[in-house]
Amino acid sequence: MSPIHAYLTFDGNAQEAMRFYEKTLRGTMQMMMTIGEAPDTEEMPADVKKRIMHASLAYGEGMLMASDTMPGQPYEGMKGFGVALTLDTVAEARRVFDAFAEGGTVSMPFEKTFWVEAFGMVTDRFGTPWLINGGKPLV
Repeated sequence: MSPIHAYLTFDGNAQEAMRFYEKTLRGTMQMMMTIGEAPDTEEMPADVKKRIMHASLAYGEGMLMASDTMPGQPYEGMKGFGVALTLDTVAEARRVFDAFAEGGTVSMPFEKTFWVEAFGMVTDRFGTPWLINGGKPLV
């Protein structure tokens, strides 16, 4: 069985978000294709061609994928889920949490918990909700 991977949808800023995640998660972009790079898109408006059709970012043992909506499609933001991230050390988890918190919204401060050395919840500036565990499990 394959692992479950998150697939995020953005409203025109998938490229910026995925490049930020690539840097922050110290991952490797596997693919980033614009709509304009796909076959049979010559007739599409230039602003549509710039949107991301598919992006995939490998980090650790995980994969984060994303795309943009098509213009005119309703975009209600990201809601009803969170991307859970477990990092080996508290220091690395703190670094990632702080990067996501810059320009974002902290819903639970990064601190010690009863199940792991440290945990926090943050929605980054792109609207992606993150649940970040760091360090060794305590249970």
